[in-house]
Amino acid sequence: MRSVSPSPESTKRRYGLLLLPAYPLLALAGVVTHRQVFALLALAVLLTVLMLPRLCTLRVAAWLIWLGALAALLLLSLYGFAGLLLEAVPVLINALLACWFGRTLSTTEPLVARFITALEGAERLRQAGVAEYARQVTWFWTLLLGGQALLLSVLLLCAEHSGLLARFGIASPWPVPERWAAAWLDLGGYLLLAAAFLLEYGYRRWRLRHLSHPGLHDMLLKLAQHWPQLLRGKGAVAS
Repeated sequence: MRSVSPSPESTKRRYGLLLLPAYPLLALAGVVTHRQVFALLALAVLLTVLMLPRLCTLRVAAWLIWLGALAALLLLSLYGFAGLLLEAVPVLINALLACWFGRTLSTTEPLVARFITALEGAERLRQAGVAEYARQVTWFWTLLLGGQALLLSVLLLCAEHSGLLARFGIASPWPVPERWAAAWLDLGGYLLLAAAFLLEYGYRRWRLRHLSHPGLHDMLLKLAQHWPQLLRGKGAVAS
């Protein structure tokens, strides 16, 4: 029986999923040890994961951009800015995700509906209450992520000692105690999103209790497998 070799797309996803857990571990190491090298490595891993699909095409331009970005990160780290860039990453991620969710609300396919189509098939959206709930949850994540990005921005600017305003000698209009700012920037924001995801999953099972639902593990596994389809939108087909 002839074995089937993995497709290039599945190989890219596998490499990306293997690299991604290194980012939070390195970021946490940077916070705990206050060493710029860990912040620099975390940023390098994140950049590599984001550019991996283009790097796997072996195009010279993609590799030059990647090497140039790594050189820029190294240069910034020499001036002590790697830690600051790492602190700004959650703000950027939350803002981009809020935009990603929000921009689909003006279409007939809000992002959560796209998730459902990719993971469970288009037929699922035609079941009672599913399409309406998908739009409501897309609104929920848009507002939560947007609010989180705004809060993280304020903390990054206004923390009493480590905030950007304090570093440049500018008095903060809303001074935030250092320990509270650090706790939310380093841990609280991630716990909020994890808790929101789990609570929404539980609420969905209650709200749509007339329907069967995949287990949490199966849903996360399918989400990881089908994320390129979520970017493309229409035409995502569950497998």
